[in-house]
Amino acid sequence: MLGLTQAFAALYLASLLMQLGSTLLMTYLALRLTAGGVAEFWGGALMAANALGMVVGGKVGQVLIGRVGHIRTYVACSGIICAAVLTHAFSEALPLWLLLRFVVGVAMMCQLMVVESWLNDCAQSDQRGKVLGIYMVAAYVGMMLGQLALSIDGNLGLHALLGVVIAFALSQVPVALTRSTHPTLPDSEPIDLRLFLQRVPQSLFTVLISGMINGGFYGLSSIYASRQGLSTVEVGQFMALAIAAGLLAQLPLGWLSDRLPRASLIRGVAALLILTCLPLAFYQGLSFGVLLLFSACIGFLQFCLYPLGVALANDNMEPRLRVSLAGLLLATFGVGACIGPLLAGALMGHFGPSSLYLFFAISAAVLAVAVGQGRVTGEHLQDDAPLQHQATPNALACTTLAAVIEPAVSVEERVEEAPSQRL
Repeated sequence: MLGLTQAFAALYLASLLMQLGSTLLMTYLALRLTAGGVAEFWGGALMAANALGMVVGGKVGQVLIGRVGHIRTYVACSGIICAAVLTHAFSEALPLWLLLRFVVGVAMMCQLMVVESWLNDCAQSDQRGKVLGIYMVAAYVGMMLGQLALSIDGNLGLHALLGVVIAFALSQVPVALTRSTHPTLPDSEPIDLRLFLQRVPQSLFTVLISGMINGGFYGLSSIYASRQGLSTVEVGQFMALAIAAGLLAQLPLGWLSDRLPRASLIRGVAALLILTCLPLAFYQGLSFGVLLLFSACIGFLQFCLYPLGVALANDNMEPRLRVSLAGLLLATFGVGACIGPLLAGALMGHFGPSSLYLFFAISAAVLAVAVGQGRVTGEHLQDDAPLQHQATPNALACTTLAAVIEPAVSVEERVEEAPSQRL
């Protein structure tokens, strides 16, 4: 494990710094809107713009990497992000901020494609699970540090924006100086939407709901916490604890998802998520300690949905179609992350900040009703199922593209490497 960390240290460090800057920016902007008395809907709109940018960035990244290579793409996009972040200081016009969030989303997705394709291409088949697992930890740590970095400037001044720029600027250094061989992007089969809708509808719906919940979390949970009277530093702790709990959830989830029916796990997680969200939806004036407890419980559960949806889909899809499937799942997650913050923001504007967690509970309830093991026919279950639990970040702060980039391999190769990759 130590050898892998050293071998890919540059890319892990770059990922950590990117996530630090990205999450700090998202929470900072949400709190700035709250401090300015702007309606919660606009907080959701900013998150939706970022999510839309990341969806578009998947295509832009393919073009850029193909034309100028990985390092040039990464450095150019980092420069664009730094410029866009600093532009926030010149004007508080919401249309401009929406445009800037879209631009940052496009550029950051290109950076994620560079880092993740690099890791995936350079890792040997029997190491890929561990390599991406360490990458997951680095990304989660970066997201937690980004939230805690709010304590640097509790008054929401220019220092927070400068911290974002510093993080993204420094993330260029390890990538620019690495001596690793550049990876190549393999071609994948075109997406057959009708086939996937017929084959894995429950997976697609799970990923869609996961995107809605996670998009709402990153875009609006900080606003909810601020409306509960928490200070800027306490808001950062509230958010960071949820992310930390999501990281911790991956180990038991990976063990369970390889031993229990995936659809039943999805329904169980959704049911528990309903129960943990309802107290925040209906009770006001909770103490800081109680808010932290529920934040951890909700984070623990909400970050489980995407990996379970991905695993259920791959269980029922031939290896040659999994590259295209991964692309569709990511696009579905991005669509959910666009829709969720807009709907939740509108609810918060009309019914108060607590309606955010009512939205989460309703979304989870719909998922619990729609997904169940009884609807899994097993007709298309693959010989190599159950596949490895994909314990990777599933928020728009870091939407993994590793499965999209990974070259298609034969069933025999999958069966051979699967035991060593399971958590």
